[in-house]
Amino acid sequence: MKLDVSSEELVAIRRHLHSQPELSFTEHKTAEFIESKLQELGFTTTRCADTGVIAILEGQHDGPTLLFRADIDALPIHELNHVDYRSEEPGIMHACGHDVHTTIGLGIAKVLSTQTKHLHGRIKFVFQPAEEASPVDAPIGAERMVAEGALENPAVDAAFAFHVMPTLDVGKIGYTGGPVWARSELVEIEITGKKAHAAYPHEGVDAVLIAAQVITALQTVTSRRVDARHACVLTIGKIEAGNSYNIIADTARLTGILRTLSDETAELAMKEVERVVQGISQGLAGEGKVTFTAGARLTANNTKLERRVVDHLKARLGDERIVAHEPQMGAEDFASFSRRVPSCYLFLGVRNEAKGIVHMLHTPYFDVDEDCLKVAVDGMASALLDIARTWRTL
Repeated sequence: MKLDVSSEELVAIRRHLHSQPELSFTEHKTAEFIESKLQELGFTTTRCADTGVIAILEGQHDGPTLLFRADIDALPIHELNHVDYRSEEPGIMHACGHDVHTTIGLGIAKVLSTQTKHLHGRIKFVFQPAEEASPVDAPIGAERMVAEGALENPAVDAAFAFHVMPTLDVGKIGYTGGPVWARSELVEIEITGKKAHAAYPHEGVDAVLIAAQVITALQTVTSRRVDARHACVLTIGKIEAGNSYNIIADTARLTGILRTLSDETAELAMKEVERVVQGISQGLAGEGKVTFTAGARLTANNTKLERRVVDHLKARLGDERIVAHEPQMGAEDFASFSRRVPSCYLFLGVRNEAKGIVHMLHTPYFDVDEDCLKVAVDGMASALLDIARTWRTL
C-alpha cells in the first residue's frame, strides 16, 4: 500500500491545529476544520457530543467495523515554545499531543479513502472532544460519545488509538501487552471535629490533627494493604482546614487521586481508604467520611488483537521500531471504548534529543518531532486494512 499523503501535508495540518487550540467542549473551530478536511475527501460527517465528529469509510468487501479514535481538545496551559506554529490562544495549548492524534486520524482517512477496493467492512473515524475535562459533574468525552451512539449504527467490532509518548524516541511505537492507562478515582475526605480555642485544646476535637494522622496512615494502603506486585498510587494533593491560627479547626477536607492498573486493586484500595479514615477519625474522637468519584476507567488492550497489530507493524515498519513499553499511571477516557469492545492502544514515539524535543506532556514546552506523523499514518492505515481483511481469523 502506497501512502497517498505527504509528510508536508501532515505537518501543515498539525501546525494549523497546534496554533488554534480549543478547550474541552469548545472545540468548534477544530470540529469545523476536521469536517472540511473529511468532506474534501468525500466523507459524510456527523456530529456527536456537540463538537465530536464521526465519519465512516465503507469498503467494497464484507467485514467488521473498526473504529479509529483521535481526541481533539487542548489544555489550559500557556505555551512557552518559540516556534512559528505556537499557540495563538493565550493560556491554551496542545500540550498533550491531541493535535498530533487528530492529524493522524485525518491522514489515515485520506490514505484509506484511496483503498476502498481493498477494504473489508468499514472504518469509523471518531474525533472526540473533551478528553481532558473533569468527569465530576457529567459524562465527558468518550463516555458521552458512547452514550450518544458512537459505538452503534453500525456496531463497532474493535477500536484503535495512539498517544504521543515523549519518553519514546521518534520512529518507534510502543505496546504494553495489556493495561495501558490507569483507572482513576477522585478521593474526597471530610473530617469533622469540634471547634475550640487553641489555648484550651481539651475542649475541642482537632480536625487538623486527625487529618495529619489520616494522611500519614493512608500511605500504608499502598505499602502494606495492596500487593506490592500490583500498581497503586494514592496521593493527597489538597488540604483545606481552619479559619484562624488560634482556633482548633472543626473540619478538614482532603482531596486526592487513586490510580490502579486493575479493577480488583482499585476496589481493595477504596475499602482500605475508608477503613483508615473512619478508624483514625473515630479513634481520635472525630468523624470521617470518604467520597469516591469515578474518573476514567482502566484502559486495557485486548492482548490477542494487540499481538496481531504488533506483528503487522513489525513486518511493515521493522522489528526494531516496535517496542514493549510500560503502562502509565495517568488516566485516559479511551477506556469508554476499550471496556466495551476489543481495543488496541499504542504509544507513539515523539522524542528527539538532538532537536531539543524532550519535554513531558502537560508542560508549556511540550512539542513533538513531526517525523512521527508519517510513521503513525503508515503503520495504522496498513494495520487497519490487515485487521479488517483477516478479522474472521482473530
